[in-house]
Amino acid sequence: MRFVWAIIAFVLATLMIGAGVAQRTIFEAPATETAKITTEGTAPYVLIDGSVLASHPGAQTLRIDGDAQVFAAYGRTEDVTAWLAPTSYVHVTLDDEGLPVSKTVPVSAPVEGPSPTAVPAGSDLWLDEFQQDRSLATTLRLPEDMSVLVASDGAAAAPSAMSVTWPTGATTPWAGPLLAGGIAMAVVGLVLYILALRHVRRSRGPRRKGLPLTQTQPIDLADAEAEKGVITAAPTRRRLGGGRRPLIAISAVVVGGIALTGCSPEAWPDLQPGTTPSPTPSVIVPEGQGAPAVTRTQAERILTRISERVSAADKANDPKAAAERLTGPALVERETNYRLRAKLTSEDPLPAIPSGDMTAFLPQAKNDWPRMFLAVVEDADGVATMMTVTQDNPWAEYKVAYISSLRADASMNLAADYVGAVAVEPNSPFLMMPPENVAAAYADLLDKGNKSEFAGMFDAETDTFRPLVAKNRATLLENFNETGKETGRVSFLAEAGVSEPLSLVTLDSGAIVAVTVTENETIVPTDNDAVIKLGDNVVVKALSGVSQSSTGFRTRYTDQLYFFVPAQGSNEKIQLLASRSNVLDAKVVEKE
Repeated sequence: MRFVWAIIAFVLATLMIGAGVAQRTIFEAPATETAKITTEGTAPYVLIDGSVLASHPGAQTLRIDGDAQVFAAYGRTEDVTAWLAPTSYVHVTLDDEGLPVSKTVPVSAPVEGPSPTAVPAGSDLWLDEFQQDRSLATTLRLPEDMSVLVASDGAAAAPSAMSVTWPTGATTPWAGPLLAGGIAMAVVGLVLYILALRHVRRSRGPRRKGLPLTQTQPIDLADAEAEKGVITAAPTRRRLGGGRRPLIAISAVVVGGIALTGCSPEAWPDLQPGTTPSPTPSVIVPEGQGAPAVTRTQAERILTRISERVSAADKANDPKAAAERLTGPALVERETNYRLRAKLTSEDPLPAIPSGDMTAFLPQAKNDWPRMFLAVVEDADGVATMMTVTQDNPWAEYKVAYISSLRADASMNLAADYVGAVAVEPNSPFLMMPPENVAAAYADLLDKGNKSEFAGMFDAETDTFRPLVAKNRATLLENFNETGKETGRVSFLAEAGVSEPLSLVTLDSGAIVAVTVTENETIVPTDNDAVIKLGDNVVVKALSGVSQSSTGFRTRYTDQLYFFVPAQGSNEKIQLLASRSNVLDAKVVEKE
């Protein structure tokens, strides 16, 4: 009976392992699904719409085959189509049956001169880009509102053979249990078979002895021993050989089952209980608000590019190179620094544009141009720098417009970077003070101090810049009066800078406002026979080109300032968040 149970176990093991192997081979569904995309024509660009990429769940494996260089980049669909406006391109979308179909889109915004889309590589609009020779393959996870741009070099025809592959999610959850169960059943059958053999051997009686020999038959001992050896050796070989075959067969089945079972998770049922997602704070996006201009990763890459380009311009003392990545007051202060360094070997360069991980980041929520984002980056010494970075149009590079040192204890209530914030109009009535008036009000405060009509609107306790200005003015006046009090006069005047204020809304309905203030420092003689000598003031000498003047000198400084301006009706005061001041120019005072 034990042999019967062993045979039944072996049969069940064979059936179970066979069923498991079949699930992993002939009955296994395809692991991926592929859509081939073929285009015709000589258009330099192909745009694979996000609806095509997101038509199936899971990761998207994009493969592009071309005859030369292959370029691919992805970004927000609205951004990519805006960038493509000056040129014709092939747009790949879905037809009514859900299959990829292509159509040629003509030029929608013609431009004069060289096309701004001549070189696709390196655009700040792309969230990421790839380049390889002849073929390119990459795996993406893009939502429906993002598309992929395919090109060669921007001039030659774009590659025409592409494909997108998605995982089907097909699994064989019972293959693992069947194979494991079959192996276990084979082991049970082996144990039963061994027990059956032992039972048979024990149930046999004592061995039968050889037949008695008559005395008339002489026995040759050598022959008898040889014959005896033959009789006793043969059964032993049969027993060993007979036991090895089933062991080999069973081992082959077990090893094959183990090899096919493996550790692949899709071969096993998912027995883990479904996880309940934890609630997250609700983020209410105002109706009609645009998407964030850039992502955090994109902004960090842009800042790295800006830092590298400006660093090269600093080494070459090249204002034109700096203008490729700087604008507004950030560019003006560097142009002055380049002029000084060209004449003064002792003049230090301005601090490098910091790059790396951002400690604060707020992109403007806007679908068109111009657009901007706010970033705070700490250097190796822990000094935080606040910057406003702007882009004029889809083809322009982002440029730093404002840059200042953030106050150590400053705090900002910013929206999440995946939501962004809208810009505040310069004349907005919803703030305690319109952004266009902040610079003039603070300039009045620098000149008049607590006697200014705006003194009560600014927080004096957190303002670290105003005391420095007052101290510098007092020091200059004291030094001048030691020798020139009787023959000259020093005056100070602060006024709003010419740069447009840039503002972004905060979560508490206030705004972060960036402005410039120009400080004028004028020294003139009060005696017709007196002259103003610069002495060891090498900076004014270098900028004005003279060492003395009978009419005097006017030196201007540009202050880049960030303020938090509360909402209208708030009990808070306007707070200075960041500041930076550098010499702008120095000139001889003209005769009246």
